[in-house]
Amino acid sequence: MARDPERNSCLLRDLRQRAGNELCADCGAAEPDWVSVTLGVFVCQGCSLIHRSIEGLSQVKSVLQDTFEDKEIEFITSMGNEAAKAKYEQQVPPFYHRPSHTDCRILREQWIRAKYEREEFIHIEKQEPYSAGYREGFLWKRGRDNGQFLSRKFILSEREGALKYFNKQDAKEPKAIMRIQTLNATFQPAKIGNPCGLQITYLRDNSTRNIFVYHEDSKEMVDWFTAIRAARFNYQKVAFPGANDEDLVPRLTRNFMKEGYMEKTGPRHTEGFKKRWFTMDDRRLMYFKDPLDAYARGEVFIGSKENSYTVVPGLPPSIQGYHWKYGITIGTPDRKFLFACETEAEQKDWIAAFQRVVNRPMMPQEYAVEAHFKHKP
Repeated sequence: MARDPERNSCLLRDLRQRAGNELCADCGAAEPDWVSVTLGVFVCQGCSLIHRSIEGLSQVKSVLQDTFEDKEIEFITSMGNEAAKAKYEQQVPPFYHRPSHTDCRILREQWIRAKYEREEFIHIEKQEPYSAGYREGFLWKRGRDNGQFLSRKFILSEREGALKYFNKQDAKEPKAIMRIQTLNATFQPAKIGNPCGLQITYLRDNSTRNIFVYHEDSKEMVDWFTAIRAARFNYQKVAFPGANDEDLVPRLTRNFMKEGYMEKTGPRHTEGFKKRWFTMDDRRLMYFKDPLDAYARGEVFIGSKENSYTVVPGLPPSIQGYHWKYGITIGTPDRKFLFACETEAEQKDWIAAFQRVVNRPMMPQEYAVEAHFKHKP
């Protein structure tokens, strides 16, 4: 029972200003306006909705609108985000992706379930599904030619250094072998049309190959994602023996810097502009006829300004023919690439993404990528 509701509201607002409580306990969003009175943590609205959707997990209330019992205030005072983190995040593996407020729902939901419902980071044996170094199971994979999703067997083996999938259940030889060295995975629910949609990319003959998969069970899909990160982490530990965990974690998986439609013309700049789907993956700019194509029609390496790479708005005045209004010219040591955006906002976003890459000095290994780079004109 609340003896003084106004006093409790003031106490709660003061508690929210404590170190650790000013950010969401689950995704790090600023100024969380909700609090779990059963877990004692402050969370943002998005994470509060996830808490509410999981039966029996947590009772959440609005910091600004609800009234609080004295015993609830006492519990929140005794717990708070820092104490909850010490309890529920005791043994989070370095490769486990801690989602931010910009991540898709299933990553945030499974992080919340892993912490509070399954207590995976208190009982380390519960991490076995993604930390054992080997995982096999069935995922729905999109067919390259017909676009249908069919059940395919996947095996991830750290010992073999590869993720493999098989077209038939009894097949002895895999349809594809994806080396852990070049593997990446990123959730793409909107693009794939499934809340658990995962895009896996890898390099074959120095060209990017995409596969699109999902599983009906979100835990199963996040376990696959985490197992890939674990395999990548252990590979990097061997490849870079002196590196700290903090240096390796950003290399495990990455979201694309930007994706969307632009128009492009060919190397002679006299061909008509064609609409293509573009994906910016670090220094690789890839273009596809369709967002769900398995192979890029072409790839462009974007180096640094110290190596004569430039990005400027607009197109050369000699360019003729119909194209979208907002142009971008990328200069490389070999040629100029011309693109056109439909809106000024898209043009600014693409230029900002290109500039982030061009302004970053190239690392030694990126010179090797540049030297072997292939693209279709």
